[in-house]
Amino acid sequence: MAAAIIRKDADSDEVRQFLIGLARGTAGALLFALPMLMTMEMWFLGLYVNSWRLLLLCILNLPLLFLLARRIGFENIHSRTQALRDAITAYGLGIAVSAAVLLLFGIFYDQLTTSNLIAKIALQSVPASIGALLGRSQLGEHSDTEDEEDGEYSGETGYLHELFMMMVGALFLSLNVAPTEEMILIAYKVTPYHILALCLVSIAIMHGFVYALHFKGSHQVHEGQEWWQSFLRFTLPGYVIAIAISIYTLWTFERLDHTSLSQIMNAAVILGVPASIGAASARLIL
Repeated sequence: MAAAIIRKDADSDEVRQFLIGLARGTAGALLFALPMLMTMEMWFLGLYVNSWRLLLLCILNLPLLFLLARRIGFENIHSRTQALRDAITAYGLGIAVSAAVLLLFGIFYDQLTTSNLIAKIALQSVPASIGALLGRSQLGEHSDTEDEEDGEYSGETGYLHELFMMMVGALFLSLNVAPTEEMILIAYKVTPYHILALCLVSIAIMHGFVYALHFKGSHQVHEGQEWWQSFLRFTLPGYVIAIAISIYTLWTFERLDHTSLSQIMNAAVILGVPASIGAASARLIL
């Protein structure tokens, strides 16, 4: 009898923690995705975005959520099954929050077809689902010490894990600005000197965020280690990741169609500014 009561209490506590995680996930989806949910270009993209490119983005988002859930799921993650469940839950929250907000804003009242409605929600659900998982990291009451005790978190993480977090940060922040018309306008106005300056500034900001400014969660250069070693090992690969994510995001939103290679690189470097900041800050946030 006592064992049954203890087991029942444990199950109810697990359900309670999961429900709290869902609430935090909903809050995180709103907090991180609301700027995009209120962006006109994101609404219009649903009318003409290439369906295959959108499908690819949605498919790639699921393994990204799975890997992210392994680090910051709705509860302590002890198995791949739990991580997959949290990834699917986050995606579901992203879809639900996106549909609800767009409905409240009256975006669905413009005589849209079913395919247009699905495309609008699918576009918004990607950043919203990432925000749902980030909600636990930012809105939870756990501390770094508690996470270390649970085996979830350690200040020093593996190299591939660091690169993955950079990719998540770059993707999330680039999604905020990639669909906007300002990207095209800036690409039209800049000169090669601006592009070179933007590259150097982006790289300098990335290295400063992670190593030089001593933010909470930032890395410290180990004693006896030269600054250029961390620069070559993390900063430059991080910038390459930011540029690659920028190109992919622009391609998904059809910003690179019928453009020359120089125009593509200009747009990638411009979008690479927020993407590189997102990549660098991912280590601080996550």
